[in-house]
Amino acid sequence: MADHSSGDFSKDMEEHRKTYEAFITGAVALSLICGFVLVALVDFRFDPGHNVFTGFAGLILGIIAVLIGARMGGKWLFPLGLLVAFGLFSAVMVS
Repeated sequence: MADHSSGDFSKDMEEHRKTYEAFITGAVALSLICGFVLVALVDFRFDPGHNVFTGFAGLILGIIAVLIGARMGGKWLFPLGLLVAFGLFSAVMVS
């Protein structure tokens, strides 16, 4: 049976809070990486010039930016800005 003794639950709540924050950070990081992969796939298919180079360069730089944002404690402005810039660059190269 479960132990229902009255104890200090503040330590347990702190562990739960850390787990929740790590889950949210991982979910945002994975979403941003999926965005970079989608833009890279569009770049691979439709860019008539240097499609492989720009696709892989954007993908690698994007993953590095997401890792930096995750290590900074969830500051996602830089990776999000890079994703928008990569998407706009790919859109200009496609048109």
